[in-house]
Amino acid sequence: MDHAAATPLDPEVQRSMLPYYDKCFFNPSAPYAPARSARADLEAARARLGRVLGSRAGNITLTAGATEANNLAFAAVDGQVVADAIEHDSVLACVNARGGTVVGVDSAGFVSPEAVREAVGPLTELVSIELANGEIGTIQPIRKIAGVVNEERVRRLECGDPRPLLLHVDASQAAGQVSINVSTLGADLMTLSAAKIYGPKQVGLLWHADGVALRPLVLGGGQEGGLRSGTENVAGAVGFAHALEIAEQMRTQEAKRLRGLSGRLRSGLSKRLEGVVFSGPANTKNRLPGLVHASFLGVEARRLVIALERRNVLVGTGSACAASKMRVSHVLTAIGMDESVAQGSLRMTMGRLTSAEDVDVALEAIVACVTEERERVGWRNI
Repeated sequence: MDHAAATPLDPEVQRSMLPYYDKCFFNPSAPYAPARSARADLEAARARLGRVLGSRAGNITLTAGATEANNLAFAAVDGQVVADAIEHDSVLACVNARGGTVVGVDSAGFVSPEAVREAVGPLTELVSIELANGEIGTIQPIRKIAGVVNEERVRRLECGDPRPLLLHVDASQAAGQVSINVSTLGADLMTLSAAKIYGPKQVGLLWHADGVALRPLVLGGGQEGGLRSGTENVAGAVGFAHALEIAEQMRTQEAKRLRGLSGRLRSGLSKRLEGVVFSGPANTKNRLPGLVHASFLGVEARRLVIALERRNVLVGTGSACAASKMRVSHVLTAIGMDESVAQGSLRMTMGRLTSAEDVDVALEAIVACVTEERERVGWRNI
């Protein structure tokens, strides 16, 4: 029940990667024929990724995951940056390092396009808004935000101001559940992670629109068009392409199935327990279909995670980054949740491995563990 933290490698994806660990192990930058064959497979994988995104292969830079891709996006600009308050830690760290502007969100986690408009100043060069939040599931109105960014870009051009203004979208948690076609999103930069779509870990990409000039973070041999030096991960690229193709083929049907499972869990928790607070948008169309975020009044989530693991039910308390530091999530703080409520928050995310029976097992375990904890501390709903 924690697919947002990690997904297993799809068996088909694994099989597609295996040849590049033995027979086709060659360095794609080497000059001889087997290496040139590996190079051809690498570029074919890039083209396959591009087809899913609606992009040319040349607009895709392969990275070692979403965090590197986010950092590469911010490295493209010199000026001020803007992001919302519930972004992934890797984005907020980039904003804080630049002394950038953080835009607040409402109680459901939505970023207002008007708030973005107000935050963009004359020196702003990058706005970073995630497509979907991996903790409370909010799907952002990216096209409307893209419209605001474009209006400011047009205004600058009309005034003879050459300063760029780019929209970056971290779509890592959205892929496989929401459309990520770059032509419809209106973004200039987009991040994806293979690890979130049943592909290999430590593999990601940054897509950039025509005319966007990227700058390298890693210098060396000049691989990835000079943007990411180091021997290319051919197996990872092939696996990423295959995983993304499968995720897109399954997206509509799987989203419907996951929406049913999350509804089953939410309904069960509401009926079986008092003092449950659900976070994220109430409308399922505006929330990731496989995600349920619930706060259980009177208990500590850390104790629940341990108690549930003993029952073989694995859940998260938020993003894996925040959970590992045992602190209240910045996402819950940003939506205005009281700390006493936030301390009892669990994030349950379902995926391809999750069945209705699994949801029922998890429901029974959660009800039992919450009840036991409340009895231990003497909690009563007032």
